Order: sequence, then C-alpha cells, then structure tokens
Amino acid sequence: MENIHNKAVINLMLTGNYVVEHLNSFLKVYDLTVQQYNILRILRGQDGLPINLYELQDHMIHKMSNTTRLVEKLRKKELLERKVCEANRRKIEILITDKGLDLLAGIDQSLINYEKNLVHKLTQEELVKLLELLKKVEIK
Repeated sequence: MENIHNKAVINLMLTGNYVVEHLNSFLKVYDLTVQQYNILRILRGQDGLPINLYELQDHMIHKMSNTTRLVEKLRKKELLERKVCEANRRKIEILITDKGLDLLAGIDQSLINYEKNLVHKLTQEELVKLLELLKKVEIK
C-alpha cells in the first residue's frame, strides 16, 4: 500500500526544488542567487531602517544559509552596507544601498511575470486553495 504522507512530502520537496531552480536561473541574469535576492527583499522591507545579522537570518526563507557570507558578497557588489551600531559597538547593522534598491526595482516586474508563468496552469481559485493548503503544512 502506498504511503500517501510520504508521497505528499516528496512532492512538496520536488516542487520546492523545481521553483528554487527556476528562480535561480531567472536571478542569474542579475548576478544574484535566491538567497541573495531574499536578503535584498528583506532589507527593502525595512524601509531604510537597519537590521542586524540575527534578525536578518530570522526573516530569511533559507534558515541554513551562511548569512554572513551572503551579506559580504552583496556588500562587495555595493548592494548593501554594514555599519557599526552607535548604541552598541559590538552590533553590526545592515542597510540596503540605493544601488540595491535600483536593482530590485529593475527586477520587480520581470519577476512578477516569471512567477505568473511558473504557476500559469493554476486558476485563481486553485492558487488560493494551494496557499490555504500550504499554510496548513507550515511548521512554525
């Protein structure tokens, strides 16, 4: 007898890998990985306020990413900056740069179109149902 729980989990993993692989291919044009894009997206959501490394990692989709290494790569590309916190000199604050914001602005519409294409076989109702079902699987 087939284990439906195992089949569901495997299909979730396969679908997740499919999406990540396609998004990595899309973002490669912008010299970004999915994890780097995620960091920039989080920083943009800060509306100009700094965030420390631990908070940043907590917001990330890929919790096992080497956030320090990713931040350094983005800093070298001048897409974000690190500053020492004036209130606590041991704390490093991270902010997105104008160059980072410009890059995201240039990606936004193309990414929306790309994401629509990834799920184009699903109707609006199916997408809503999918989100409801995925929410039930989330472990937080």
